[in-house]
This record gives sequence, structure tokens and C-alpha cells, in this order.
Amino acid sequence: MSKTVKGVLVTRLIVILAIILVPISIFLIFSLVDFHLWYSIDPIVNFWIIKILCPIVFSVSWLFFLILFANRFANTMDSFDEKISVVPSRLKFFYGINAVYILFIFVFPILTPFISILSFASFAWRLTTFRKESWEDDSQTSFITKLVMVLASIIPIFCTISIIPEFLKLPLFLWETIWLGVIDYLFMISYSLFTALAIGSLIILFSNSGISEYEQLFADQSQKRSFANVKVLEVFLFGFFLFLDYYNYPIIDLIYTAGLVIVIFTYIVNMIRGKSKYGSFKSYFLGYFIAAVFIGSNVILTNAEVSSFLRTWSLLISAILYIFILFYTFITIED
Repeated sequence: MSKTVKGVLVTRLIVILAIILVPISIFLIFSLVDFHLWYSIDPIVNFWIIKILCPIVFSVSWLFFLILFANRFANTMDSFDEKISVVPSRLKFFYGINAVYILFIFVFPILTPFISILSFASFAWRLTTFRKESWEDDSQTSFITKLVMVLASIIPIFCTISIIPEFLKLPLFLWETIWLGVIDYLFMISYSLFTALAIGSLIILFSNSGISEYEQLFADQSQKRSFANVKVLEVFLFGFFLFLDYYNYPIIDLIYTAGLVIVIFTYIVNMIRGKSKYGSFKSYFLGYFIAAVFIGSNVILTNAEVSSFLRTWSLLISAILYIFILFYTFITIED
């Protein structure tokens, strides 16, 4: 069931924000990144193609694509929670932050040229077939429609070919200028958020007879209880831990270690009591394991190289897991 905030469907709001922000981000990328045409050094030609034509074509393509599949995107996010059976509910935001970075840095640049070509071809198809009242099984696309689709695809293909050598460098640019620049802050946010949620889970664990409503999918909705006060505490703790980490207070390492111990303890207790109480209990082992490796690599290991390796790859694996399930859900979900 779709979540609402003051009567507004959250997933619909996210789709609307994407429709607004994605085209804006494309214009920002082309204005900030110093792309060059491989076939011309004329500054005027470079300006009109790279700074004007390409961002317009790519942003219009994404705009059309997002509007065309707006309901599908919203439905995908509605059913996303059900698909992520390996990730505990209270850590989904923790994983989601990592996924957004990877999605923007690596997936978005690679998909954009393909989305552009498909969007222009799809628009041409719809433009030439909108008068057709019905489709029979043996009906075929007319030659005119195919011709218009090919002609419409020429513009995005031209833009793609014009900047493809440079565009393939975009992930590297985003990695060096954005990822490496914010990775330490991302670690701080992830550590603080993970620890705050771990403490919240411990409180709910004892107040809910050992099974957190956030960790299980109950068939009986009446079993669910509201923990608004715990959520407020988690927000406060998150900000407090982030403050301690940002200003390098030594006690933060002890707090992170305690958070790791708490989440392992919470998982074990939930697993033991859950298996004895619920036949359809979900252990979420993989989700907890990746998160524990991520936090443990910072608070337990003393070898800096091993710690950095485990932190980075646990972060990447969690993001890849999210993105894969997101794409799978989008492709397989029924409208």
C-alpha cells in the first residue's frame, strides 16, 4: 500500500520531483563538465551542440520517458519494499543513500543516450499511430511509421555520437569530483544513521516482545504499533552522532562499536524468537551482514587498507543490490 504524508502519496511525489530534477541535472552536467566535440574545435559549433542541443535533447528524452512511465515508476516504488527481502526495513534508508550515489554516478550517464534514442523513437511512433483505434494480432507497423521513427532517432543518435567519447568519461569525472569529495561525509552519515537505527531497534526489541514491527511483514496488521517517540529519538541520535564524528570526538568510535554490537545482538534475538513465533519469519541475514561488514571494517580492523577496501566494497555491493532489484521490479511489475 502506498505511503502518504498529509494526504500526499510519497511515491507520486518522488516521481514528480524526478520529472523536475532530472532535466535540471542534465543541464547542470553539460554546463559544468568541459565536454569537447571529437570532430570539431570550433568554439561556436561546440557551444551550440554541447551546451544547447545535447542537454535539450537528453533532458526532453528523460522528461518524456519519466512522464510516459510515471505510473510504472510509482508502482515500482510501491512494491519495492516487498522485493527487498534481504534488507531489514529499518536499514533501507541506510542502503538507499548509497544506491542514489551509485545510480547517479554510474548508471545515469550510461542510460541517458539509450533513453534518448528510445524516447524519440517512441514519440514518433505514438505521433503516427495515435489515430489507430485498435490493433489486431496480425497488424504491422506501417512503412511511414518506421520511417518517422528512424528520422526522429537521428537527432539523439547524432548527439550521442558527438559526445560519446567524452560522455563515457563522465562517470570518472563524477567519481573524482563528487564521489571522492563526499565519500568521507557519506561514511559519517552512514555510520551515524546505522548506529541511531540500531539503538532504535534495541528499544523496539524490548518494547515489542522481541520482534520489531519494522523487521517483519505481519499478516495481521493489528499487531503493528506506533513508535513515533523512537523515531524522534533516532533523528536526535543521528544528528548527535554526526556532530561527534564531524568534530572528531574520540568517543564516537566507542559509540559506533556499541552500535555494531547492538545490531548483532538484535538480529540474533529477533531470529531466535522470530523463528519460534512466526512460520514466515525473515532472517535478513544478508542485509545485516553487509551492514555489519561496513561498520565493522571501521571500528574493528586496524589495517587501513583492508578497512578501506571492505568499507568501499560493502557500500558498493549494497548499492548494486538495491539498483538491481529496482530495475528488476520496474521491468517485471504489471501496470
